[in-house]
Amino acid sequence: MSSSIHSSLIILFFVFTIFSVSNAAEVEKTQPTALIFPVRKYTEALQSGVYPCNSCIQYYTTLNISKQDNNINLAMDLGGQHTWFNCDDFDLPTYKSISCNTEKCRKYKGYDCMNCALLIPVPPRCINNGCAVTYANQFAAQDINNSLAEDALFVESTNDVSVGLTYKSPEPFPFSCSDLLDNLASGTKGMIGLVNTTTSLPAHMSSQFNLPHKFALCLPSSPIHGHMFVGGGPYIFPPYYKNIAKKLITTKLVSYPVDTDKIYIITDPYDEYFVDIKSINIDQKIVPLNASLLPINKDGFGGFSSQEDERVDGPLEMCFNATDIPKSKTGLAVPHIDIGFAGGKNECRLYGANSMLSVNEEVLCLAFVDGGKFPRTSVVIGAHQLENYLIEFDLVSSKVGTSSSLLTRNATCSQSRVL
Repeated sequence: MSSSIHSSLIILFFVFTIFSVSNAAEVEKTQPTALIFPVRKYTEALQSGVYPCNSCIQYYTTLNISKQDNNINLAMDLGGQHTWFNCDDFDLPTYKSISCNTEKCRKYKGYDCMNCALLIPVPPRCINNGCAVTYANQFAAQDINNSLAEDALFVESTNDVSVGLTYKSPEPFPFSCSDLLDNLASGTKGMIGLVNTTTSLPAHMSSQFNLPHKFALCLPSSPIHGHMFVGGGPYIFPPYYKNIAKKLITTKLVSYPVDTDKIYIITDPYDEYFVDIKSINIDQKIVPLNASLLPINKDGFGGFSSQEDERVDGPLEMCFNATDIPKSKTGLAVPHIDIGFAGGKNECRLYGANSMLSVNEEVLCLAFVDGGKFPRTSVVIGAHQLENYLIEFDLVSSKVGTSSSLLTRNATCSQSRVL
């Protein structure tokens, strides 16, 4: 009897093992429907009162390049064309340089053959006759030149409710190497570019995994990480279990005629993200604006753009006693700000959590500064205004979609995904 039971258990265990292995093999063959990356806020600057780059709060993600345990933290740049990091800090066993005068170099917009002797100092892993590219450390206004390389990239899939399997990219991911880390958040080793180019992470991953060419950002307001999605929704943020993607306010992306790099090199139309706005209302009262300044002109002035850092280059001029302002679930109970986009009755509403900035326990300030007499764009929205909103960039239909504040749904961008 005992032997019979023991045999049955062995058979059942064997059958269960076969079923599990077979099922796992099936899952591994399934293509991901979307990819997910963590987005973290550099908060040490807030805690210490010392900002890393003249009043910047940065957001960064983590890429696993060459090996799954290579956790490379990279500051996120919506205006960056390439991913770059200090390659000497990591073991990259499958690293491979990209040669100039190749189809791949042309695809990735390499401009010349690399001559390392012309660079002082010589950047890490510079290869003569490599595919030369130029990129920038936006936080230090530094232009960087080096050759392109490529290596395996490991990414996680999601159905948005949970994190799924880890995949290796079918083709290597392009990047470059640099040790010019001035003004980057502590612990970050470079930057990741998110503009619409062939080398950007969203474009490359969408192409590699045959995903819709779109990505979305949900920037956290707390140390608990938010998310970047590649490939589209659904977007679920518990305790709100409805798909946020169905409730986005959309407007057309517009072409910008010049490069917005901090060095202001005039180039071909740039692939950064800009939209036209038609109005700004505060507490349902129209702010009087010179409407001619809002559209982008042929010289690249005007328009509305976003930045994934919080720069405060000028003083915060309108400040208040914190004890005089009550709180609500959407932050401070202050008049809301409605930004009207071109192309219909599309308005994005900013609440107190995004329109006000805490200087200390006693002082709160309006989180907007004067752009000066000659701003490149009429309006630049900073990351503080984007926190706890889902922002989707649809690069096929050339649209950007914005959710209402997740705070209105008792949710935030810092929602964990169960493994």
